[in-house]
Amino acid sequence: MSKKVYVGMSGGVDSSVTAALLKEQGYAVTGVYMKNWSQDLPGFTCPWKEDYQDAKRVAVQLGIDFKMYDFETEYRHKVVDYMVAEYQAGRTPNPDIMCNQEVKFKLFLETALEDGADLIATGHYARVKDGQLFTGLDSNKDQSYFLYRVTENALKHSLMPIGELEKPEVRRIAKKLGLATAEKKDSQGICFVGKVGIKEFLLAELGPQPHGPIVDQAGKTIGEHDGALFYTIGQRHGLDVGGGLPYYVARKDMKTNTVYVTTNLDDANLWHKEVELENVHWINVEPEKGKQYQVRLRYRGPLVDCELRGNKLMLKDEQRGLAAGQSAVLYDGDRVLGGGIIG
Repeated sequence: MSKKVYVGMSGGVDSSVTAALLKEQGYAVTGVYMKNWSQDLPGFTCPWKEDYQDAKRVAVQLGIDFKMYDFETEYRHKVVDYMVAEYQAGRTPNPDIMCNQEVKFKLFLETALEDGADLIATGHYARVKDGQLFTGLDSNKDQSYFLYRVTENALKHSLMPIGELEKPEVRRIAKKLGLATAEKKDSQGICFVGKVGIKEFLLAELGPQPHGPIVDQAGKTIGEHDGALFYTIGQRHGLDVGGGLPYYVARKDMKTNTVYVTTNLDDANLWHKEVELENVHWINVEPEKGKQYQVRLRYRGPLVDCELRGNKLMLKDEQRGLAAGQSAVLYDGDRVLGGGIIG
């Protein structure tokens, strides 16, 4: 009997083609729409109903079973509340990483297995082999950075077929099969990332924030901010302090509600050669001490040579504008080892 695969179908082209490929490969495929967020925000209507209908249309076209899992409560608790708390602490979290860890490769996996599935599948641009995670073949679309907190056990129960393809090929397959989502623009995932800026979302969640001083490298107050939590280390735009050289956010003091800026790109606060990691997670085994690896310190950031010493990364070259709360993801060639949260 063929293995049962539950495919997370978001209503986008990537997960649609994932379901089509797995059906072609002989799996018994069931499409599942995960309802994670449905709340409208000021000036923005959440498109979850439209996405659900698109996913359902594709399932009908492919002749596969289709269902919806409602994870809204857990998503709010595990992803949104975490994200808001991190911003309130003055950090810059990555909700997509937490969503993969807690919802897609934990809650969805557990629910699907209990429901009779042998495996789950997602439309991620990454590759899975024997419980190990590798980069997607399309380096422009590679999503392995967002998946570094997934466990070996979850990967052993997961398929990511489009990780072997380039994005234009995925579109081509969707068009060839006449899938309803073939021409659909790529979604920004969750409602409040993309069309709704993070600032607008935090304002909707938390209300207006206390204003405070923006202080330059000479200790002079040069402006006023509308909430320290809205600012990220290294940020250059949106400071509204005019004239002369551009200012960069160098650090924040949440206790005194102060944002410190500098025009000096050589400011010591902006550059790091050592990175302290928190909440470290290794997918298979801990990396070897003293061996050279590569680390990505933000999505689409460059790969930087490094060594791991305890929970500290020693970078070969100094890097600018590292934000606490972001993730540092360690690679050995095209294999993802894991990583941690930048402290």
